[in-house]
Amino acid sequence: MATERLMIVRLAGEIAIKSRRTRSGFLRRLESNLEAALATTGGEYEVELDWSRVLVRADPAHALPVLVRVFGVNSIAVVEAELPADLEEIVRKGEALFRDRVEGKRFAVRARRAGEHDFNSKDIERQLGAALVPYGKVDLTEPEITVRVEVRGEDAWLYVDDIPAAGGFPLGVGGHALVLLSGGYDSAVAAWQVLKRGVAVDYVFCNLGGDAYERAVVQVGKRLADEWSYGTRPRLHVIDCGELVDQIRGRTKESYQQMVLKRVMYRIGSAVAAEIGAEAIVTGEALGQVSSQTLTNLVALEPAADVPVLRPLLTFDKVEIVERAREIGTAALSEQVKEYCAIAPGRPVTAAAERAVAAEEAKLETTAIERAVAERKVLDLRALTPMDLVAPYIFIDTIPDDAVVLDCRTEKEYAAWHLPGAERRDEWDLLAEARRLDRDRTYILYCAHGTQTAHLAEQLQREGVEAYSFRGGVRGVMKFAEAMATAPAGSMPAGGGR
Repeated sequence: MATERLMIVRLAGEIAIKSRRTRSGFLRRLESNLEAALATTGGEYEVELDWSRVLVRADPAHALPVLVRVFGVNSIAVVEAELPADLEEIVRKGEALFRDRVEGKRFAVRARRAGEHDFNSKDIERQLGAALVPYGKVDLTEPEITVRVEVRGEDAWLYVDDIPAAGGFPLGVGGHALVLLSGGYDSAVAAWQVLKRGVAVDYVFCNLGGDAYERAVVQVGKRLADEWSYGTRPRLHVIDCGELVDQIRGRTKESYQQMVLKRVMYRIGSAVAAEIGAEAIVTGEALGQVSSQTLTNLVALEPAADVPVLRPLLTFDKVEIVERAREIGTAALSEQVKEYCAIAPGRPVTAAAERAVAAEEAKLETTAIERAVAERKVLDLRALTPMDLVAPYIFIDTIPDDAVVLDCRTEKEYAAWHLPGAERRDEWDLLAEARRLDRDRTYILYCAHGTQTAHLAEQLQREGVEAYSFRGGVRGVMKFAEAMATAPAGSMPAGGGR
């Protein structure tokens, strides 16, 4: 490995205070997770486990971006020189290596030594510090740069300040939980918080808004799976909640509908958790953030769950949550996710009695939840390809009654034939106006062959617009129009749907 370097991976502080037996288990899991992270880089690597740290040899350019996201790692140091444990050689090499780095700056030299030598750590600090004084100023309390030397037996390593990493516990040592993932800021950050505590997770997504919504949530889940879940293989359980929402809206009091929906989600999470062996469900609920998350309402929701409900964001405010989302890389994706959970337009109850909510929930068909869970789709998030994240959610072969249909062909083609009611829109104008499109409407786009509008629909979905490309382009639209013209009133042509 021509570009390989030695990297010293330091353990998160809490690991060090565990019993010898627990620490040994944590270290084995951390080693496995580090190897899983390094395997994603496609490069060569070596991992050597020590009692107080892990030594990694790999190309830092590829390894560091993944190593800093492995939970259980406190920091990483990239060794800049490996040499014999000889004091004179350490001072000579250290001066040559770091004199330009400390020039005009406040610096300190810190040394650690283990083994039998004719010098100690203070000797290293004094002599190397003296060699660097002509270039900078010694400051042992607030140095701008810290030169570090480690001596272990016959070897000496020289490097500068450590690179901070994720901290927490190695993923997998804290059990298994199921996250209720909506795709917004809160649930993604809640997932990250429990991942940091070593809890392996799978996800449940209660789909209230169709394919475009699903695609947005899948992207959030994949970001968490690919970048923060090394050593595990998270699954996303997609539950179609359309029938359940219809029942809630049609059978329950409007003021209680949000509470009933949340209890239904708890029951779905509990059912999936029981099937996959998860020990708890995790939500992004934060105290007082919305009406259903008052303390009284949370108490009324709790009995709907058959497993413990973990709320890692309970005392966070929205600013803290969004800032954490930016840090972990989910904010830009979550920003595009529309709000679908607010199903009741009126004033929701904010201090519900559990008995009253349960009575409203009892109005739902008892087998509806079982049916939704049994018919769920399960996605292996790590296995999804870029095409998997696009194609299944872009094309449509039916047109909902309330959809806005946009013909993206030329004026001549539009004049020759267009679907009745379709508006002609130029592709570039549509992209420029994407942020002004109504987020509560569904847009169906068609062009000559369906390829141009597939790209356009993808771009609009990235802006948070529910947009689809009609499969087969204008010919597909013509066939759909013919089928609708000959179909009995109120029926849908065969094959309709996404």
